[in-house]
Amino acid sequence: MEQGEISLSEREFSRIKSRVYKVAGISLSDAKRTLVVSRLSKIVRALDLSSFDDYVDYLEKGASASDGQDFVNALTTNLTRFYREDHHFDHLKTYVGALMSERPRGQRLRIWSAGCSTGQEPYTIGMDLLNAFPELKRWDFKILATDIDTAVIAKAARGIYPENELSGLSGERARPFQKLSDGTVQVPQAARELVSFKPLNLIAEWPMKGPFDAIFCRNVAIYFDKPTQGAVFGRFGKLLAPEGFLYIGHSENLGSGGEGFRLVGKTIYQSKRMNKREAA
Repeated sequence: MEQGEISLSEREFSRIKSRVYKVAGISLSDAKRTLVVSRLSKIVRALDLSSFDDYVDYLEKGASASDGQDFVNALTTNLTRFYREDHHFDHLKTYVGALMSERPRGQRLRIWSAGCSTGQEPYTIGMDLLNAFPELKRWDFKILATDIDTAVIAKAARGIYPENELSGLSGERARPFQKLSDGTVQVPQAARELVSFKPLNLIAEWPMKGPFDAIFCRNVAIYFDKPTQGAVFGRFGKLLAPEGFLYIGHSENLGSGGEGFRLVGKTIYQSKRMNKREAA
């Protein structure tokens, strides 16, 4: 055991699993035991508590909202990169191009990146679409990016990353990033201005009304159990515009939430609701 870590009993692990499921929908497997110890021990020590039982008691009885958020932040996993799963962005460009040809110039276009982590996904969406369609600057085009982890939201909003984040990208894709003096790079301002980052718990109330032309929720539902996955995907369907698209992770499926969707490509689903012009 590393210095500073605290022993975790089966009972304590069960209490932690129950709490994170209740407040965030995250389903922790037994294989996550070591992760729980390593990520929470420092918090327990900082609160001057002696056990995980004491910590859960504290969270349940007297903790501040900030303490509760620290618990969730510690147990979320954030793994992402720019242009992850290329085929989604190729499909999105074709779709957005079609929307722009159908709608009067300058109309509303909304995309939601749910579970955006440190921001690479929404920034990729913005950069890729602006590169393909420069005229989008004159549209009412916005990207909503949300995550339950407030720490990664704060990092994402800055749009600054280590330069090695660009490794593997083509010269064309890496070129728009601004190199800073400290060896980091920053997402171009035009893309940063498109994205609004907000904290959001996907199993709680959603303040936004939609509709969204496209929703990305990739490699987020893998941390939920099947009933929670189905409920979240079903709620996405209600916020999508007719015939809008939902993009999910490569190891995910819609399960019980897929009733309102049709599969149209690899992990790409389209809302079955039709536009009025086609339903008539």
